[in-house]
Formats: sequence, C-alpha cells, structure tokens
Amino acid sequence: MNLKTKIFLLAVVPFLLAIAGIGLGFRQQATSLAATEHATIEAAYMSSKETELRHYVDLATSAIAPLYDASADPAADDDTLRQRALAVLQKMNFGPDGYYFVYDMHGRSLMHPREPDLVGRDLWDLRDPTGSPTIQQLIAAAARGGGFVRYLWRRPSTGLLAPKLGYVVPLRRWGWMVGTGIYLDDVDSTLAHIDQRASANIRRTLQWLGVIALAGVGAIALGALVLNVSEYRSTDAKLKRLAQQVVESQENERARLSRELHDGISQLLVSVKLLLESALAQLERSGLRVAPAEAALATGLARLGDTLREVRRISHALRPAMLDDLGLAAALEQLTRELSDETGIEIGFTHRAHPHGAPLPDDVTTMLFRIAQEALTNIVRHAHAARATLTLDVSPHGATLTIADNGRGFDVGETQADPRAGMGLRNMRERVEKFGGTLALGSKPGYTVVTARVPLAAATRTGKGRP
Repeated sequence: MNLKTKIFLLAVVPFLLAIAGIGLGFRQQATSLAATEHATIEAAYMSSKETELRHYVDLATSAIAPLYDASADPAADDDTLRQRALAVLQKMNFGPDGYYFVYDMHGRSLMHPREPDLVGRDLWDLRDPTGSPTIQQLIAAAARGGGFVRYLWRRPSTGLLAPKLGYVVPLRRWGWMVGTGIYLDDVDSTLAHIDQRASANIRRTLQWLGVIALAGVGAIALGALVLNVSEYRSTDAKLKRLAQQVVESQENERARLSRELHDGISQLLVSVKLLLESALAQLERSGLRVAPAEAALATGLARLGDTLREVRRISHALRPAMLDDLGLAAALEQLTRELSDETGIEIGFTHRAHPHGAPLPDDVTTMLFRIAQEALTNIVRHAHAARATLTLDVSPHGATLTIADNGRGFDVGETQADPRAGMGLRNMRERVEKFGGTLALGSKPGYTVVTARVPLAAATRTGKGRP
C-alpha cells in the first residue's frame, strides 16, 4: 500500500465515520424530538378537549338546573319536569356532530337527538367493534361522580365509526346520566400530519448529509490523485473546514426543526406553565414540603420559561387555556409581566372592574386577549419604547382595552393605506368589529395609543359566550 493510498484512507475513513456518526446522532435526536412533540401536542389537545367537554356539560346542566331543582318539591310533577328537561337537552347542540345524550343508570336510552331509534332501548350490553362495553363504561364514570370515557361511536356527519371522547355526569335524584362527546379523528389526522412532516425533514437532512459525504470523498479522492505531500496538508485543512461546515449545517438544521416543532404550541406551553405554577403554589400552601417535588416543579417552570421566551407567537386555532383557568384580567397581567421580563420594557397593567360589571363572554375575552397580544408584540418589535401601559375597563355596558407606549410612533393614515403594512392593525380592527365594537388609533412621536371598545349587549349576541 503506497503513501498516497494510506493518506487517502486516513482522510476518508475518519471523515466517513464522522459523517455516519453525525447522521446517526442527528436521526436519533430528531426522532426523539418528534416523539416528544407528538406526545406534547397529543396531551395538550386532549386537555383542551376535556376542558371543552366540561364546559358543554356545565352548560347543559345549568340549562335544566331549574327543572331539576324544582323536582325536589314533593308536590311537583316529576314526570313533567323530566320531559321538559329532555326537551331542553334535545334542542341543544354544537355543530352537526355535537349533541347531548341521556341514559338512565340501567342503560336505557332516554334522549338521543342524532339517533332517535335508540330512544327507549336497553343498551346496557352494547359493545363497540373492539368488544368494549360502551354504555357500561359511561354509566360507571357517571356513578363515580362524572368522568371521561374514550370509545368508538358512529359519527352522524359521515355515518362511519370514529374514536370519541365522552364526558358524563350523574343526576342522582332522577337516576340519569347526562353527557356529550367530541370525535377525535381530527386529532389523529393532525398528529399523523405532524409525524409525516418530521419524517420528511429527517429524510431531507440525511440526504444532505449523504451529499456532503459524497462531495467530501470526491474532493479527497481528487486531491489524493493530483496533489503531493505538501498539498495533502492543504487538503487536511480543507477537510477540517468541511467538518466544521457539516457541524454548522447540523446545528442550523436542528434550529430549524426546533422552530417548526415549537410553532403553534406556545399556548399549550403556557397552559403547562400555569398548571406547574399552580401545583407549586398549592404544594407550598399545603404546608407539606416535599423538597424533591418542589425542586422538580421549579426546574420544570424554569425550563418552560426559557422555552416560552423562544416561542411567543400564539396559535390562533387554540384558545389560550389561561383565559379559561384564570380569566382575562389574570391572563393580561401575566402577558404583560412575561413580556416585561423578556424585553426589559416597563409594561404596566391596570384592571378597572365596576361593581355591577357582568362577566365577559368567552369569545370577547379571547378577542381582547388577542388584540392586547398583537399590540404589545408591535410595541416590542417596532416602537422602540421604554414604557407601555395596558388598561382593561369593564363596565355594565361594555369593555374597553387601552394599550399605550412612549415609542417613536407612526403615521396612522399611511400605515392604514399601505396594503403591504399594518396587517396587525387590520386584524385587530376586524376582530373588534365582529363584536360590534370599534378600534381607535392615535400616534405621534413619543406617544401611541390603541383603544378597543366592545358593547356588551352586542358582544353577547355575536359572541355566543356564556354570560
């Protein structure tokens, strides 16, 4: 074996081993990240679905609560009250596949608006294609005071069996089980799409690594044929630079994959952070100090905080969980505090609640939160402001959200006339006008104010939220 061959092998073999190691390491890391994303999104989706189902069932039980309470009177006509309650639930629905069902605790169907042929039948022994006793599981969950059950049921809009998550509660005095459910095939399709995208990214990156490896081997082979010993030294330097490029390429690809993996799940991470904060606070208030548990929660909160600083764009497809858990004022206060900590801008929040102010509908709270988020994001990105204030004023007749800053300002007329600029402002205006409200803008150097006003009467009719 001559010197050139030895030098060639000494250059090629380590290079190929390095490329193979990088490829294997990248594949393992990317696969692990994809699996983590899948599990995180699935857990967050299921959590949001469970919250949504609880809301629907609470709405149903609230609708028939007067009839149920009236049945406690010995003089009341209990049968009439039950029939009226069934009629109320029969009319309530949320979309073509959203409905309520009622069974007695022995498995007899009392009301089913999408499959009326089931009404009056004893379905205690009903089993899905997997052999699972569907009705028995639902009744068992209701007997425990309420709970969730996953099962297969025919989807009304398609007529096909689909996975479904049901939530049921008992009405013990009537011996009823009342519940509803959400079909999960959309969750499955979303997760499958995410898995396919992750696999495609992994394949594409490995292909690029293969191209780089082939290019490197070709360059080394060419150098071994035409260069002398002194040129081999130059080739060695080039190989080092190539190895650095491979590493940089790998890091850039990981960064890109990280951005894609986190895109759209900021609100889910916020929900997890709020739950961890609540758990840590409850653990501290309980007086039972468990150091490992507190340390684990604190570490998780710190890591979520770091992640949330990287992922600040909120997906508009999900409703922020903190609005449901803490309310609009608490969510806005947390938003201002986090942005202030992340950016160094002094952001103040003021909540003015009138004594007779009514709670805002759910859709209005979401709209006001989105407007506040968009406005604060514009301040952080474009205003070059040192201070900003956010004020929420809720009165019996309406809600007013005001965001002001001391930044450089902008030309309102020019921004609104330019179709390539002001997309955020147009989105905010469209959001508030949907609820019969108005968006006012004022800006000059050193002072900019955005004011969104929503009349509660119009918002309640349009938003369809729970008052």
